Amino acid sequence: MDKGNSSSYNMKVTEDWISAYYHMQGVESLFNFHSHQEYEIYFFHSGDCKYLINNRIYDLQPGDIILLDGMTLHKANPQVGGTYTRSMLHFSPTRLQEILSVLGLTNLLDPFQKLNNYLIRTGYDESGLFVDGKIKQIAGSLAQLDEEMQRSGKRNDLLEAEVKLELVQLLIKIYQMSQKELSHVTSKKSDKEIHAEEIASWINEHYIEKVSLDRVAAELNLSKYYVSHVFKEVTGFTVMEYLMGCRLNQVKYLLEIEPNQTLTEVSQATGFESVAHFSRYFKDKVGMTPSNYRKTKIGSTIPVKKEDHN
Repeated sequence: MDKGNSSSYNMKVTEDWISAYYHMQGVESLFNFHSHQEYEIYFFHSGDCKYLINNRIYDLQPGDIILLDGMTLHKANPQVGGTYTRSMLHFSPTRLQEILSVLGLTNLLDPFQKLNNYLIRTGYDESGLFVDGKIKQIAGSLAQLDEEMQRSGKRNDLLEAEVKLELVQLLIKIYQMSQKELSHVTSKKSDKEIHAEEIASWINEHYIEKVSLDRVAAELNLSKYYVSHVFKEVTGFTVMEYLMGCRLNQVKYLLEIEPNQTLTEVSQATGFESVAHFSRYFKDKVGMTPSNYRKTKIGSTIPVKKEDHN
């Protein structure tokens, strides 16, 4: 991903529980279909870009805000050869919940937990400008924190507290904006977008089965050529890439919540033809073996079955 003229700051002094990326400019080339455990506020500034969240596709407009739960597969798909500008803020709901509980504001996370990856269309109104400015303010504070930490090796507790308060203020505004039902996008979709969503929905329902372009086309009464090309055109990746993304996301989920399942059981439950292929694919995409991934998520105290050393 080319960050271009971006401002990217990570709050290392607070255990990486919050990060901000303000006014990132460039071509989205390496940032693929993905998921993460942090909640995300995605602010779209300018350019020509569609955004895929699981099986829904949005044509983004300046001032659009997307609230993501992180774990749902998502990906930006800008126009080929074009650039666009966006800002992102990630934060750990677990860490933030502790702060909100003390303040008696635990419902501030409802938009992320209950609205199923929500899009708010602000048109850069007063609320949109507030969110834009607040992300910029938080990014600047994080940059200052990192600079002071690198220079002195000491934490600035006062500035850390300010960052937490800024985030709470941002979430209060987001919560207020999410209560307006008209904020949810209901614009008419093109036939290609409708078909791409139908393809994505079908894959989400059948990814643990044997899937081929021929089968998808037959099930949806579309031509194989059309399925292949319209999905690539609208989403930016192939049907098979989307299929494997769905499987990989479910693998991560099972590795974390089902510690007693062997790798063979996990691979079978997520549609992989063999545990060997599953292990190779996982390591290639995640950068570590499934066993090591499981250990990093749930610790090394969980008994590991013999065949899980892959």
